[in-house]
Amino acid sequence: MLRNQGVRVGAGVFLTSLAVMFIRFLVPKPIGMADNGDGWRLLCQLGGGNHVTFQKYIQMGYPPAPACSSQYVSSQMWIDRPVAWLGRAIGLDSVFNLYLLGAVCIFLAAFGIAMIVLALKLTRRWQIAVTILLLLVVADSALFGYFAAPLSEAAAFLGILLMVAGLLVMQQDNGWRYFGTAVLIGGAMVGVNAKVQTLVILPLLVLALLAMRRNWVLKALVVVIVGAGTYLTQTSGGSAAGEEYREANMFNAIFTSILDTGQPNQEYLRDMGLPESFDKYVGLVFWAPNAAHSDPLYPQYRHLINRDTVLKFYLKHPWRTVEILHRNASDQLIARPATQGSFEVDSGEPPYAKEYRVPVFSGIGRLLSPLGLFFLIPLWSFILWAGLRVWRSRREISVVILLLMGTAITQFLLASLAEGGGVEGIKHQVISLFSVLLAGVFAVVSFSDGHAPPVFGKLFKGRRGRGDDVESPAQVAEPVQEEVRQ
Repeated sequence: MLRNQGVRVGAGVFLTSLAVMFIRFLVPKPIGMADNGDGWRLLCQLGGGNHVTFQKYIQMGYPPAPACSSQYVSSQMWIDRPVAWLGRAIGLDSVFNLYLLGAVCIFLAAFGIAMIVLALKLTRRWQIAVTILLLLVVADSALFGYFAAPLSEAAAFLGILLMVAGLLVMQQDNGWRYFGTAVLIGGAMVGVNAKVQTLVILPLLVLALLAMRRNWVLKALVVVIVGAGTYLTQTSGGSAAGEEYREANMFNAIFTSILDTGQPNQEYLRDMGLPESFDKYVGLVFWAPNAAHSDPLYPQYRHLINRDTVLKFYLKHPWRTVEILHRNASDQLIARPATQGSFEVDSGEPPYAKEYRVPVFSGIGRLLSPLGLFFLIPLWSFILWAGLRVWRSRREISVVILLLMGTAITQFLLASLAEGGGVEGIKHQVISLFSVLLAGVFAVVSFSDGHAPPVFGKLFKGRRGRGDDVESPAQVAEPVQEEVRQ
């Protein structure tokens, strides 16, 4: 009976999530996220990447294109390559199809949501509430489009979601903990290696595993496999840890973030050892043909476009650093870059048009975006407080909240201080936004009663332990007492 109930709950959450997200993806017209220019780094490795509808619209199918020399490393390719193979297997003309990519990402997201709901100790009402909240996060209009896009953010979202699901399932006291370990390893490998900035998730995961109470052998196995796998991924050819784009990132941090219209740029340029004449290049990204690197003086100062120069500036100008963080906090709450459309070219929508089918969290964020840090810091504080208050009573929820908040804050700082601002700054903040919204869901869960057994305990019949399908002494005594009364 109990095991059947667990199967029904799991299947119900998974199928409901799957149906809701497919409808959200395709009805009344398909949606996605247009390529901002980063997509070619992945697409050309697949033999595609003809940007017919670049930025203004999404392009659901990419025709063959000449191979490129991109050395970009991202776990998104672990999703894209099977999708490209599947497209060829079913006879599609395109090299890469975003309909198939969206379907695969939706399937994985629904699986992650179902695993989280099953692993938590929730009553039926709380299971329904948490499913709805998780769907509101994953399907939010600022985030969902990345599931059908030639970009690497989808890998970060799915990796984080599956990593959390695996971490929770791994805490079960029965055979399901081995399944949870496998999910955790897979999710962590995808999430950690999605982008250069997500590599910082690995030490945060190690701390989270150390904070959990048991399963030390499995935890050590996770650390070894994910650590070794990440090392091999980042060093086995290609641009390890984003080395190919290091100069570009520091260039953008200087010319689109530190330097800004209305700021004392001459003084800032002198402090960084750069010529004052570079003031005319403020606001131009590295990829612009008329940016500072086109100046005849640039080769003399190229050695200063590095992390040391940027870090020393932040330390010397703390108030300017706070201003940059405040602006990026607003960018995170805005959430949606103005230069990326959501629809196909023949959809009847104007260029750069965006869909607003699930605008709950991003809509609230946009309204509050002028507050910047004045909203984001209190939100972080509340979620962290909610996690710490259940440290003793519900350690698994507390650790997940701290892991997600560690991810959110580090992603915010990296995107704010090491990758430049402007429209690109908004896009770079979405991983932090996803993490903080997911942490917010678990902050809400921390206020549930926590007395219901996890459904995973009802699905697996193994050795006796908390959560196993074993009758308590009180349950055994009830029929005996009834016989005596008769």
